Amino acid sequence: MTILPRIAATLAVVFAAGGATADQQDSAVFDLTLRGLYTGTLSVAGAIEGKGYSASGVLKSGGLVALVRKVRYDARASGSHSNGRFTPTRYEEDADTGKRQSQSVMDYRAGVPQVKVYTPPKPPRPGDLDPATQGGTVDPLTAAYAALRDVAPAEACRLKLVMFDGRRRSQVVLTDPKPAAGGGLTCTGEYRRLEGFSAEEMADKSRFPFTMTYAPLPDGRLRVMEISMDTIYGKGRLTRR
Repeated sequence: MTILPRIAATLAVVFAAGGATADQQDSAVFDLTLRGLYTGTLSVAGAIEGKGYSASGVLKSGGLVALVRKVRYDARASGSHSNGRFTPTRYEEDADTGKRQSQSVMDYRAGVPQVKVYTPPKPPRPGDLDPATQGGTVDPLTAAYAALRDVAPAEACRLKLVMFDGRRRSQVVLTDPKPAAGGGLTCTGEYRRLEGFSAEEMADKSRFPFTMTYAPLPDGRLRVMEISMDTIYGKGRLTRR
């Protein structure tokens, strides 16, 4: 799994169950800290217009991490949006780990992902998933946009969504809304690795609990302000600027 989907998912990237009642535009920048140390930023922007949506996202290293290695992941996604459901039609990702550069592209046909580009190629390994069996999944950026956009109170803390990143399948569940200070909400959730992960990855950690906190907006909607999570690197937090 590339870093962008790993951060987006592992860091409690959760999803809104309902759809917007009108066109909307959203943008958010989050500071990422691991074990209390600033390590980078996650930026997500998107728009719903008519029956379509588009989104872009950037994850990049910062702080002391960037002094050691500059890491950046850029992603773009687009698709249709109807009755609260996001159905991607294209996903693109460009990655630079400081040691290697890579690109991946997935198109979707009737909701089934088609891996068009995966460079440099990775040799197949036992447990790799056939994209043709992954109909109904969404790409990592679509999931991130659906999770981090502003939503009506009835849409918050309600969702179960399955992601496919080109090789691996994972699931996020968000439930249990509880009142928070200032009229907001907190939700509990879990990211779970499902298929396509190595035995070592599954043995290391397969379930990642998290908490998401919303704050109210003047128009009555809710906005994600903070995500606290367990990661393979320790306790992590995304805090909205």
